[in-house]
Amino acid sequence: MIDVIEPGLETAVQDYPGRKGQVGLGFPPSGPIDHWSFRLANLLVENPPNAAGLEIAFTGPTLRFGEDAAIALTGSDMQATLDGQPVSVWESVAVRAGQALAMSYSLQGGRAYLAVAGGIDAPLFLGSRSTCVLASVGGWEGGPLEPGQTLPVGAERGGDAGRRVRVEARPTLPRDKTWSIDCVRGPNDDWIDDVAHARWFGEGWMISSRSNRIGFRLEGPDWTFTPKARDKGPENGDDPSNIIDHGYPVGGVNLSGQTPIILMNDGLSLGGFINPYTIPHSEFWKLGQSMPGDTYQFREVTVGEAQERRRAIDALCKPDAIES
Repeated sequence: MIDVIEPGLETAVQDYPGRKGQVGLGFPPSGPIDHWSFRLANLLVENPPNAAGLEIAFTGPTLRFGEDAAIALTGSDMQATLDGQPVSVWESVAVRAGQALAMSYSLQGGRAYLAVAGGIDAPLFLGSRSTCVLASVGGWEGGPLEPGQTLPVGAERGGDAGRRVRVEARPTLPRDKTWSIDCVRGPNDDWIDDVAHARWFGEGWMISSRSNRIGFRLEGPDWTFTPKARDKGPENGDDPSNIIDHGYPVGGVNLSGQTPIILMNDGLSLGGFINPYTIPHSEFWKLGQSMPGDTYQFREVTVGEAQERRRAIDALCKPDAIES
């Protein structure tokens, strides 16, 4: 068992790949935003790929372990200590019963991931243990961790201390807070004119503090539209960015008036705004590690190129990424 002493800013149970196939019932996939780091954490403690762990945003929790365990931290370095002694990131660590893991603020990156050998034994909801805060389902009691909660750990324990992720298998974070993000056009790119397309791919877009796992709001130049965005039937709505309600892709850039919002893991699945672009799954680890105030520079790629990048990340999330 793991006791929650302090929960951190936003710490929640997630699993990979999340709650797939339930959009028709109104539930987004949820799961870890930086799926790359999350999967490597499970590999370090020899968990199955779908074992549940913790996603920790910006400022970390303090947790006390009720029994001996093997743990691993990946992603952002949040200055973790175990009974006051520094804990390495990207390495499996032995924890003794009664010890406390304390995490502070992020030195670089936005989210850390904690895997425990055996996994967090949260109840399944529609086939996943992932937390969906918007719907208050999944995870542990349907939301981020709270003080006084106790998390059970699965009975199947494995993992040895001293296992490390090879440097070449780890994500690399930029030092200048500027991220190059691959982006594909569509499904509604024909509602945006050439000038706006040039701005999207040519200028920087800052992540707003009004961002969360539902959507990342971006701040940047104004948008301009093609004639079809104005010469349309009344059922499409008054604003040029309005369209008759349709399905939204995960990663869709949802244009709400003049504000682009990247639809994240807990995002809405349909609505009445256009989505001129889509951020592919291969880039979500970058979104997960970016912070408000960081800048995105978007790079146009084809669907095929995005799929190739996704396969390259999947190939790095294999047992040979770990060394003893």
